[in-house]
Amino acid sequence: MSDKKTSRRDLLKGGALAVVSVGATGAAMARQEADMATANVPREPVTAQTLECAESLFDVSYTDAEREMVVQEIDGWIDQMTRIRSHDKPNSLSPATVFDPRLRSRSYREQADQLVPSGADAGPLPSSAADIALAPVWKQAHWLRNGSLTSRRLTDIYLQRIETHGAALECFVTVTPDIARAEADQADRELAAGQDRGPLHGIPYGMKDIIDVAGVRATWGATPYQDRVAEIDATVTVKLREAGAVLLGKTTNGALAYGDRWFGGITRNPWNTQEGSSGSSAGSASATAAGLVAFGIGTETLGSIVSPSNRCGTTGLRPTFGRVSRQGAMALCWSLDKIGPICRSVEDTGFVLSAINGYDGADAGSLASGLEIDASRSVRGLRVGYNPDWFEAGSAADRAALAAARDAGVELVEIELPQLPYDALLAVVEAESAAAFEHLTLSGEDDSLVWQVPAAWPNTWRRARFISAVDLINIDRFRREVMEMMDGVMDGLDAMIGPNFANALLLITNYTGHPQLAIKSGYNDLQTRTIFGDAEGSDTTTHRVPQTTSLWAPLFEEGTLIALGREIERRLGVADDHPPAFR
Repeated sequence: MSDKKTSRRDLLKGGALAVVSVGATGAAMARQEADMATANVPREPVTAQTLECAESLFDVSYTDAEREMVVQEIDGWIDQMTRIRSHDKPNSLSPATVFDPRLRSRSYREQADQLVPSGADAGPLPSSAADIALAPVWKQAHWLRNGSLTSRRLTDIYLQRIETHGAALECFVTVTPDIARAEADQADRELAAGQDRGPLHGIPYGMKDIIDVAGVRATWGATPYQDRVAEIDATVTVKLREAGAVLLGKTTNGALAYGDRWFGGITRNPWNTQEGSSGSSAGSASATAAGLVAFGIGTETLGSIVSPSNRCGTTGLRPTFGRVSRQGAMALCWSLDKIGPICRSVEDTGFVLSAINGYDGADAGSLASGLEIDASRSVRGLRVGYNPDWFEAGSAADRAALAAARDAGVELVEIELPQLPYDALLAVVEAESAAAFEHLTLSGEDDSLVWQVPAAWPNTWRRARFISAVDLINIDRFRREVMEMMDGVMDGLDAMIGPNFANALLLITNYTGHPQLAIKSGYNDLQTRTIFGDAEGSDTTTHRVPQTTSLWAPLFEEGTLIALGREIERRLGVADDHPPAFR
């Protein structure tokens, strides 16, 4: 089976990730002047000839009589649409139709909220500040509790590393040292008094800049919003504060959640700083890989956790759709957006997910589900689906991950996915994101975005105006067909394993809502890459860079992903390798 029907480039072009940077241009001013000049000029009525010319856009054909009938009422319909465009629709206003990944024909097991650490030996506190910074959260948590490390010292180590390396990586929009030190001191006082909020208590982290922290800038990575200051905390912010985590600042994301380019620069991959860190959770992945934070919070619409984790060698967990509240986060695509952790070890992702999991009535897409995680659980006997063709087309690191799963005693089950027009699903993210940022298109502010190639947001959103409503509904019906297909494939399986982008699985599972865990599986010698993964320029110099391999599980079964992923990670032995320049 080929995994090339829907390529990674196709997915990126689809509009879930982007590379956008914005600035004032003459084109924007020209359009504004034109709008002012024509503001009071009546719109020309639609004629039968207009319709005939437009038919090729939608691949339909009408007769002369049919066109004349349509013309009789089309102007009134257009006027209705014009009026609704002028009605204020804040980014936080979600559609009345809400996506639910659950199938009515399927029951889902009830889970109690439970977090069981692996119990692995953290060893003594390292003497090197760099080794402390690059240690996984589960080790840092142990050192905080045995008194060999304080949250204040750990926080100061990270703040110093941000000051030293942050500019080179371009991974922070805003650093919050005052907040960090105050929260660290509080964490130390509470731990000393025996008040333990859980494994994240005293652990410093970075928050993706599309998620609000009251009183702190949340720029969404784009020039039009670079002075935006959040008024209230996002639900995730509140949950992490309640868990005792320490906020170091806001990490960069590609402008309006697409790619690694933001208004202040391009976020860098710490393994090769000549290339970007992919996107759009670019800053969280870069900062985590380089040891500037203990963990980062990312979001994913269509690859924004998995892709930068693959580029930077972090461990990224995209949870089941609806498991983590998005209240207070910028909406890009209401039926696809998800929030999840980016870490340096699999067990750490369980710590973070357990802290941010939970139903929230303020998020229309939120679902109530408990979360059972036992990092020490045996994986022997788990039924894990795979396709040999995926690994034949994959890398040596992918095959090493498969071998590690086999050696762990899982039962590998060959599976096949049907060849379906999965790329049609991309219309959903194009249409929803175009609606979320309609004002940029209609006002002409999209002209201020400097990335003006066909794959960029401005063109994507203009083109989305020509997606037929009928076609979009039929695509939504097809989405349900894909959900039912994946439910059938997953039936009887505990998990699936494969290269991150094999057989359009990243696309498919984002649209079905299934969780995905990307774990570092090895290294490749590659030339400097573009956002799309192509070699950039004529320089043939290669760099040793990491990659990840992915696991997928049935809805709400992240606990299985963490147990299996941790065992594969242990056997591969590459999680503790870090970028040489940042050790």
